[in-house]
Amino acid sequence: MTTSMTIAQAATATGLSVHTLRYYERIGLLDAIERRDNSHRRYTQEDLNWIAFLQKLKATGLPVRAMLRYAELRRLGNTMESVTERKAILQAHTLCVQHTLAELHSNLQVLQHKIALYDELEQQACTPLVGSPLPAVTASVN
Repeated sequence: MTTSMTIAQAATATGLSVHTLRYYERIGLLDAIERRDNSHRRYTQEDLNWIAFLQKLKATGLPVRAMLRYAELRRLGNTMESVTERKAILQAHTLCVQHTLAELHSNLQVLQHKIALYDELEQQACTPLVGSPLPAVTASVN
């Protein structure tokens, strides 16, 4: 028997709100969630795995429209068309993520360079020559 969890338990497990889980189901990111006789949703591990994947797509900046298209293709099963288009979506998104990472890395290098300049200024301030002003650092520090 497959274990399942309530929407509150699924919210806790995924870090999403109950409202967000209902919203994802309503707009089609999630397939219709199985319900018990009392109409309460019951989430399976497969549902949680899919939600975790959606969270990765969202965290890496994939637009909801593309996530919806991916979910629609997933529902079609592993047909050649579905697999090919899902792969293409992920490949294009991977390129975007790589570009973002490169920009972040470049920005990080600038920050690290600034910190090194401030380290140099602090070092110079700790060992000034008697009666002389602080030496100028060769690079501008903003």
